[in-house]
Amino acid sequence: MRFARLCALAPLAFLPACGPVPPQPEQVVQAAPVAPKVKPVHHTAKAEPTQQELFDYVRGELLALSPSDGINDNLEVAFDPATSVLSITQPDGRCDIFLGAVDTNSMIWEVFDPSDTYHTRDKVLRVTLTSLSGKKARTCYDSHNQVDKSLAANRARLLFSESKSNAVPNFTASMGKAIKKLAVLAGGSPEKDIF
Repeated sequence: MRFARLCALAPLAFLPACGPVPPQPEQVVQAAPVAPKVKPVHHTAKAEPTQQELFDYVRGELLALSPSDGINDNLEVAFDPATSVLSITQPDGRCDIFLGAVDTNSMIWEVFDPSDTYHTRDKVLRVTLTSLSGKKARTCYDSHNQVDKSLAANRARLLFSESKSNAVPNFTASMGKAIKKLAVLAGGSPEKDIF
């Protein structure tokens, strides 16, 4: 009798274990978050201006911002890439500036008053560069094309109207960079931080 009961209960005891597997909650497999694809940034370096582009800028500013006092006017500006000579014609003659011979560390900007006892003139903004040791920065000629020995050959100067150049934002910084780059491309020494 006891054996009969055990046999009758046995199927009930194993039924849950033997029956179908109760449904399990779905396991959600989370994939690692996928970062959005970012296109690589290619920084294209800004192309350096060419010698001709630098000269065109310097020439344009020398003519557009020229003093107009009949003495310091920049009447014409030319450049010979073969010799690296920048020629500036003024009412009293011409100066040839040897760009490959100027010291780019020597640049000085100053304002001076070209007025004399008889004539009041507008102030002039002047940039001066000295020559490298043992070289000439310029040769100037009078209106008869004779060398003017009264002007120092170890200094090159460019003149601008102070009032006109003051109207151009960052004029001295932009012009200073252009002159230095033009001088370096002409064979001059690059600027060095000496302090």
